[in-house]
Amino acid sequence: MSQNIYDNPTFFAGYATLPRSVKGLDGAPEWPALRALLPDLHDKRILDLGCGYGWFCRYAQQQGAREVLGLDVSEKMLAQAATMTQGTGIRYQRADLESLQLNESYDLAYSSLALHYLSNIDALFATVFEALTPGGALVFSCEHPIYTAPTQQQWIVDEQQQRSWPVNHYQQEGERISNWFADGVKKQHRKLATWINALIGAGFEIVHLDEWGPSEEMVALNPALAEERDRPMMFLLAARKPL
Repeated sequence: MSQNIYDNPTFFAGYATLPRSVKGLDGAPEWPALRALLPDLHDKRILDLGCGYGWFCRYAQQQGAREVLGLDVSEKMLAQAATMTQGTGIRYQRADLESLQLNESYDLAYSSLALHYLSNIDALFATVFEALTPGGALVFSCEHPIYTAPTQQQWIVDEQQQRSWPVNHYQQEGERISNWFADGVKKQHRKLATWINALIGAGFEIVHLDEWGPSEEMVALNPALAEERDRPMMFLLAARKPL
């Protein structure tokens, strides 16, 4: 069973203050790069893994998707998504991605910053691969292994005020505990090679990998993004099921 930290009231309240919670996709600086990896969504059947507030589900609806299924383990997230959603074509459903079973087919599986919470990524990729139509796409973002590697996820500042990001323990995969809005948030660290090989092992073709960082223009508009140019916090990946 996945840790359901998002139903922790303290965590949920803190998460609600993030720009990506308040502004949706426009509050996520990586969104333009992630959007560029997506296929045409018109008339497509779409699966959102860890849908949160449902921002991407509603984006897909606006792009003319035939049907959208948003899955999340958090009842609070799903309730929030439901209150923000109008119209038809979107379903929200509670599901644990660690033990996901799918009995419908999809043209696109999408996930934003959710899969690094899972300990069993091989099973999920196999399940998603089987559910995708031939030529179907998997597009997701995850915390980068450089970001998740250290046991203490924070900058080291030397006497000259130079910042360094530690990558010790990179080769030691497994659970990492972080204190982010609430104590004891469990994430899984795995090497970039492990992510890639898990996809290949499930049958996917790798289409594109982006170790995302902000552009100079983005930093000029939002100086708080400057530190993201010193190490990748996340990676974006597009894969597909062969025809």
